This record gives sequence, structure tokens and C-alpha cells, in this order.
Amino acid sequence: MALDNGIAEFILTAGRQVDENLSLIIERHKEHVKLIECGNDEEAARVAVETAKAKRADILMKGTLNTDVLLHAALDKQSGILKKGRVMTHIAMAQIQGYKKLLMFSDAAVIPHPTLEQFHAIVGYTAEACRRLGIETPSIALTHFSEKTNPKFEHTISYKEIIRRAGNGEYGNCIVDGPMDVKTACDTESSEIKGIISPVAGNADVIIFPNIESGNTFYKTISLFANATTAGWLEGTDVPVVVSSRADSVESKYFSLALACFLSNNDY
Repeated sequence: MALDNGIAEFILTAGRQVDENLSLIIERHKEHVKLIECGNDEEAARVAVETAKAKRADILMKGTLNTDVLLHAALDKQSGILKKGRVMTHIAMAQIQGYKKLLMFSDAAVIPHPTLEQFHAIVGYTAEACRRLGIETPSIALTHFSEKTNPKFEHTISYKEIIRRAGNGEYGNCIVDGPMDVKTACDTESSEIKGIISPVAGNADVIIFPNIESGNTFYKTISLFANATTAGWLEGTDVPVVVSSRADSVESKYFSLALACFLSNNDY
């Protein structure tokens, strides 16, 4: 699909024999596809990361190998693509039937329980990604199961500091508020019934989840039960990294790649 629509060229690092269907695609688009045969998945991941690090590729995308194999190569301290001190996180976008606009959310795949500084990085990445996608003043909701800050839930304490930093302009032009639940963040009527007054309530462009369990459950739930169209990538790395699940739809993988292409061409 990407080749037929002319959005990308490919360097394929294959850790196993290429099947007949892919061979035919490579032959049909041989001017835009290069195949590098490797001995196994680990070598294929390493070669792919080295290719991106050397700036011979603008995007890194996982094929059929396990995500941890690719991340092991990407996070290698010597040859990887994550600079020291940077935070790597997963960001997703979804088109959900019934919601008035695209919805970005994080983290559904990488960080188990974000610390304050990891939340800081996540909010900064999502705010900047929104602006690159044309959302001049993104509304960012810090989610919890209620609207109350509680020392028993450490992330709600981190939220207070994130809101303070947002007020000081550390994330650029954006609005950050919370804690609030997902329904309050995305449904105006729910926020009005609860008496919540917030410019974010009912209007979220971004949902920040408190942990990977909630983020991943949301991702899988909207995909399965709401037929949402999703796209996702890794931030914090030298290039956009697409790590779609092997069970994701063809459309999800294609849109993830298309989004990565757009981001890569807009001062990534």
C-alpha cells in the first residue's frame, strides 16, 4: 500500500526467508525496495537500527519480529538510537466513532509506571506532536478514575507538578488539566453533570494514562469493540519508530507508517 501510494521507499532487513508474495512485491517495486538478508531476527533488528542511526533511513518499522527484539537493538547504549537522558515512550492516535476529533494517548506500550520526569517527557512529546499535526493549542487530560488528588496514587501528585510546569510554559502552547476520568475528558455532558469546570473537559486532544495497564487496555478496547482506526509510534528516539502489534490491522500499520512519514518530514 505504501509503495503503491508513493509515500515511502523501503530497506527490508530480513531475518528469515522472504515469502513468495513479498518477493513479487519487491520485484514489482525493485527501484524503491532494497532487501538485506540477515541470519536471524536479532541481526535483522541490529542492521535496521544501524541503518537508521547512520541516517540512511528516516523511519524504523517493526515487521514480524517480536517487539522486544527490536527494542533491545534500539536501546543498545553503543549502537542504539536513544540518546542518553532522553525518555522513550509510545504515542498513539485514534479515530473513534462518536468522538468529534482525533484522539492522541500515551503510554500504551513502553513505560510501566511513569515517574514525574517520565510524565514530563510524555506531556512534552504529545504537545509537540499535536502542534506538528496542526493542533495549535492542544488540550491534554491527565487521567485517573476520579477528579481527586490522592497520596495513595502517586501519579496524581505528579499531575499537580505537571500542571504547574504547563502553567509556566514548559510545554509550549497547550492546556493541561487533571486528574479526570476518560469520560469527563472526552464528553462535555459528563463534565457538566459532575460540575467540573475545565477547558480540557469534554475537549481532550490528548489523554495521558497513569500506567501501561490502563493505556494498553484502552488501546485494545477501542480497537476491538469500537472499531477505532489507530496509529502509533515511539517518541524520544532519533527517528520515529513504528512498533505496531502483529495482531494490528493492515490499516493500523499503514496509518502508523503514514503518520511516521509525516512526522519525519516535519522537523522530527
